[in-house]
Amino acid sequence: MCPSRLHTPARNVRGQLYLLFRLGEDRYALDVRDVVEVLPLLQLKQVPEAPAWVAGVFSHRGVLVPVLDLGALAFGKPAKVRTSTRLVVVHYSTESLDPERWLGLILEQATDTLRCRPEDFQEYGLKQGEARYLGPVYPSPDGLVQRIRVGDLLSDAVRELLFPAAEEAL
Repeated sequence: MCPSRLHTPARNVRGQLYLLFRLGEDRYALDVRDVVEVLPLLQLKQVPEAPAWVAGVFSHRGVLVPVLDLGALAFGKPAKVRTSTRLVVVHYSTESLDPERWLGLILEQATDTLRCRPEDFQEYGLKQGEARYLGPVYPSPDGLVQRIRVGDLLSDAVRELLFPAAEEAL
């Protein structure tokens, strides 16, 4: 089993580091290798005719970055504005998207980490339906933690909306 950072000093644990956050009452994890930067919430420019869970777009280091509210995507409820709610910029890539792009994610309680081996996350056998971004779960001492697959967050239609220049180049 994989210990959490809260139970074992990180220097004694081998494995991959994950950023923990909450959607509703459940805990989720992002592989930190996908994370570019963790920012406080920022003012975003709205994207007309985008799905409600597309929170907007902002300029980061001279790059326009579309932002998703993961709570709104998963449960239809936008993230609560708290001091622990963050705008996490991640590397987003798929086989059809070249070059890789940045994508922003609004995440609640994104303030802790977990270190464990990737194989400690287990498939749980339920079909995801449209939520293909939901990965396997890790049974931590504090409850289940589900991994999010960044590359599977966007459908083809939403990817075309958010990254039109990349799609037109194909």
